[in-house]
Amino acid sequence: MSLTFSKRYSVLKILRFRRLYATAPISIEDEYTNTPEYPKIFDTSPRDVKKREALAYYDTIKAVKTVEEKQIKLNMPKYYGFKCFMLHEDVIPYNNLSLTQYVTKTHLIINENDQLPVTYPTNKNINLDILRREIEEILVLAHSGYCKQTSVAGTNLSEEEFENSLSSVISQQIHRVILLNLHTDYPHLRDTQVDIDPRIESFWFAGGIPNNREYKMNATELKDKAVQYIGKPTLTMRSKIPLAPIMPIDQVMSADYNIPKWEYQPQSFGIFTTHRRIVNIPGFWPGDANQFGLLGYHRRGHMLKRDYNDSMENEEAVHRQGILASFSWLNAQANHLGFTTYNDITYPLTTQCVITNGQIWSFYIYQLNTMLMNLRYIDDNSKINVCWGTKELKLYEEIRDGKVIGFNEDILKTLVSFYTNVPLERSGIKLRPFLSSSEKLIADYEDDDKRKWLETEYKFITSDRPRHYLPYEVYHWEKIYKIDHKKRPMDARRRPFELSINPWDRTYDDRQARYIPRKHRPHLKRHIGRYAKEYFP
Repeated sequence: MSLTFSKRYSVLKILRFRRLYATAPISIEDEYTNTPEYPKIFDTSPRDVKKREALAYYDTIKAVKTVEEKQIKLNMPKYYGFKCFMLHEDVIPYNNLSLTQYVTKTHLIINENDQLPVTYPTNKNINLDILRREIEEILVLAHSGYCKQTSVAGTNLSEEEFENSLSSVISQQIHRVILLNLHTDYPHLRDTQVDIDPRIESFWFAGGIPNNREYKMNATELKDKAVQYIGKPTLTMRSKIPLAPIMPIDQVMSADYNIPKWEYQPQSFGIFTTHRRIVNIPGFWPGDANQFGLLGYHRRGHMLKRDYNDSMENEEAVHRQGILASFSWLNAQANHLGFTTYNDITYPLTTQCVITNGQIWSFYIYQLNTMLMNLRYIDDNSKINVCWGTKELKLYEEIRDGKVIGFNEDILKTLVSFYTNVPLERSGIKLRPFLSSSEKLIADYEDDDKRKWLETEYKFITSDRPRHYLPYEVYHWEKIYKIDHKKRPMDARRRPFELSINPWDRTYDDRQARYIPRKHRPHLKRHIGRYAKEYFP
């Protein structure tokens, strides 16, 4: 009796399988081991499955070669950008210090005697009398000359803008005087890079914050919140070598320090969201020789708009500004060193911060020990960041008849100690462990097309320009007649909300590549080389 085609095919398949494995006998040595080897058992709960997927994604970001490609890779999940909570340096809502400490994982130390971890050098020949006289001349000239000139010019500056411009002039001139008087005894000051009004933007993910929902959240329903900071310092100073850490990184653990717990929605405290791409700009482009921040001057004219009549809250607002300005600057620097919000720093970074309007001064020293604030590491990461600060101090009481009355020399000593804090080489530490040894920047690529494409894409991301086509929008009449009240059942369903599509989930590479006209294509065939090649990481 003849077999059908399907049966004959099955028989031939079985015979082929037997011939294949009959020629490869398994030896007893390969089959047995001295100790039993069991396969690893994974937890199949939804939370652990998502965590393993997230950790695998973090490893792909770590494996990216260059700084710019890592920033492009971070933006890949969202075409129109992430829904970010915007933190501005000069916009401080009421009662915001605890939220700031939580999202930056920072412990704040305010000494009653206004002592900081850096000390004034006594072994060097620093003439404070000369510095004091020159700074007094700067203060008198700024108040008598600059103030008079701006008032006569009839400019329409607000009170906040006028104070910010005045403090910028004073800060830049004081920086110039101190630098000229100290650079001979401290050679590291000669190699520093000074930026005037630099652009500071920093991004990170903060976990453990509830969503905007009415019911109570549990641990599996919490999501990471994207946080974008925008700062406007007056002046920053950078060096080729980082500052020495104040404390060893293994001694700064959350069990020994207090981080306020935050269980409220940021919208309830004046922090609102907008869609933005991930941008980390520490005031310079990748590849700059001076990549480590030493000192930053910041304005405080925004404090004039705070009319809460609460002196303690105003003091906390300045602390909030000092924490955010220091953390965000260091976080952006760490991104240019190859670390990201998913791949933590392997050594601490330190910086110094000054907030002033010319008369009132606040000083801060910040040590960044960790960048992992996202939900996957919220329980496993015990490291925290530490900020040392002072209360508001007055440099002088008043300026009367061309003279400075009540000059505070202790503030001058603190400012000098910031400049004399010498950066130190990190022996035995690789400063850029997550970057390729041969190609740390896209400028190191030999392929011209790849280098140009990556540079164009990176600069577009950092420019914060909108897309050519505006993002998706639900119109008011649709919200009323289609979503809320469903009064148009006969209309054709074409809109994303009618098709259960979320347009905000569109990925960054979900687009058509640049079209190449036929006469410019590398091949003459019609269907080859129609679109330009893209180099997404």
